[in-house]
Amino acid sequence: MKELFAFPNPVNEHAARFTAGLVLVLALAAVLSAQIWLVAAIAAGFLLRVAFGPRISPAAIFSVRVLAPLLGEPKLVPGPPKRFAQGIGAVLSISALVLLLLGVPMAGWALMALLMVAASLESCMGLCLGCIMFGALARRGLIPAGLCQECTNLTPGQA
Repeated sequence: MKELFAFPNPVNEHAARFTAGLVLVLALAAVLSAQIWLVAAIAAGFLLRVAFGPRISPAAIFSVRVLAPLLGEPKLVPGPPKRFAQGIGAVLSISALVLLLLGVPMAGWALMALLMVAASLESCMGLCLGCIMFGALARRGLIPAGLCQECTNLTPGQA
């Protein structure tokens, strides 16, 4: 059962960036078309990636198996910060979905805009905001040191 809910460590940075790019495209389409079902699909993708890693999420599978190999050798980075970042994406997208369903569109679309900012930073610049937060929390002892030993030594450019 533990293998079912395992998240890879390390993670291919190229695949993570491509997945973020796919999230960005879907989120942009959702915002521009005001399609709530796309927000639901984004939230489901984040939940799948948090729970099962890249094995079940269609965007992650496409990134890992098709897109990332186009760049050649993988660039390996710690997995726990990436899972944490996926969790933040899940919280943002689920919150946006709930707000949209409750008839609070300004707040829901604003959360989607925040998600697009984070996804664009990750996909275009390799700057993972969730990874930076994870490192800061780990350095302060709020995340157990054993979870990701190398994460306490990450600077924002390495996260």
